[in-house]
Amino acid sequence: MGRVTARRRVLRLRDGVAEHRPDVLAAEEPMEIRVGGRPLTVTMRTPGDDFDLAAGFLVSEGVVHTVGDVGTIRYCAGATADGGNSYNVVDIGLAPGVAAPDASLERNFYTTSSCGLCGKASLDAVRTTAAWTVAEDALRVEPETLALLPDRLRAAQRVFDATGGLHAAGLFTAGGDLLCLREDVGRHNAVDKAVGHALRSGLLPLRETVLMVSGRASFELVQKAVMAGIPMLAAVSAPSSLAVDLAAESGLTLIGFLRGRSMNVYTGAERLRLPPTR
Repeated sequence: MGRVTARRRVLRLRDGVAEHRPDVLAAEEPMEIRVGGRPLTVTMRTPGDDFDLAAGFLVSEGVVHTVGDVGTIRYCAGATADGGNSYNVVDIGLAPGVAAPDASLERNFYTTSSCGLCGKASLDAVRTTAAWTVAEDALRVEPETLALLPDRLRAAQRVFDATGGLHAAGLFTAGGDLLCLREDVGRHNAVDKAVGHALRSGLLPLRETVLMVSGRASFELVQKAVMAGIPMLAAVSAPSSLAVDLAAESGLTLIGFLRGRSMNVYTGAERLRLPPTR
């Protein structure tokens, strides 16, 4: 299987001294996702938790909703010219009665690790109908609990410690306990891996949970949270305007610039036990 990290020789300059030394990098390789043997998309990802990634991607696209919708997940043998297994092609077999992805979802090009929405024809095409609503989720969180999440997310990032080059997505309970953490070179892949783990564990919809991400909150990450039934998304950086619009439309609580006890609440402030406002 592919390695999570790779070593490369670099020339390091520090304090006026130049030296050659090995450096540890986050690995990035293409992975093709097939459904029933039919190619659906190719994404650039960090190898590892590939089955979670494939399953989470299908949740985000509205293809599957529960663990019972998935029949099999496997690496494809014969993926290379010599008949070997590259471990870069994952095929998901859907359970009987589950409809195959619509042909409009097929993407005949690479999805980069920084953008999973490239190639979508229009904004309407990504407003996928969710299986669950998050608007009425009973989640309530103390701001003091939210303030702990960035450090807890960072403390659980094992590969980041070695490379400094990975995003993280963590699923937390209302009390701040970590349920699952996944890392990847792509923000959207890290979220798909976390959601895919939850799907395969029979945890969807993810009621009364918080999704914490290490970067910014894009439209796509809000969409992925909604599709998984997650009522709150918190990010250490800024959201986009479209992310805020979708969060408001969906009833999701969106928090940005979560750094210590400081944060911006863009939508769904009723889920936080807030002090009086000025």
